[in-house]
Amino acid sequence: MPATPPIVTREPAILYFGTPVALLSTLNDDGSANLAPMSSVFWLGWRAMLGLGAASQTARNLLARREVVINLPSAAMAHHVDALALTTASDPVPAYKAARGYRHVGDKFARAGLTPVPSESVAPPRGAEAPVQLEARIEAVHALAEDDPAQAGKILTFEARITRVHLHESIVSADDPNRIDPDLWRPLIMSFQKFYGLGPQLRPSTLATIPEAVYRSPDVDRARAA
Repeated sequence: MPATPPIVTREPAILYFGTPVALLSTLNDDGSANLAPMSSVFWLGWRAMLGLGAASQTARNLLARREVVINLPSAAMAHHVDALALTTASDPVPAYKAARGYRHVGDKFARAGLTPVPSESVAPPRGAEAPVQLEARIEAVHALAEDDPAQAGKILTFEARITRVHLHESIVSADDPNRIDPDLWRPLIMSFQKFYGLGPQLRPSTLATIPEAVYRSPDVDRARAA
């Protein structure tokens, strides 16, 4: 067994150890579509938690209209996502973003080279090229870091209930039409502001002996009824 490396205590500025990249599609006040990259996201059942700066255009859109499409790009789509870097739908560009080099872009779908297509259960469009397109409604908004006066009100987490799941057929399991094949799905991952993809499966997982259907959420039936 290899020796454990020395342990050190440090203070990294960010703790982005690696999460999937998402492109959030929302509607602006004028009805145009906004598309914003982010990676502060995780799922439980058919719910997603989205972490966003409260001053961002996407956060304002979610607070106003409570609908979103969570488009998940594949590792092969890094160039589409990177085309949106340092762009914002806000006009004028907020001072804090301008200081970081952001510029206003009106048509974010065109900028990313993605095709907007109509959604079924929400108003914002989906990105046709994304292998996973999750339509969702915002059911709750939670403030983060309310204990710190310096951060209070600046970060919001949005609880999104998924209402439709659209998939490229190429990532659907050949054995089960309602299951994504993890050997075929290769999400784009962001780790410490850099793009990565997944490698092959390392070994079988004991957890995988539990059928996925056991975890089926009541939100699935709720979405179908809607």
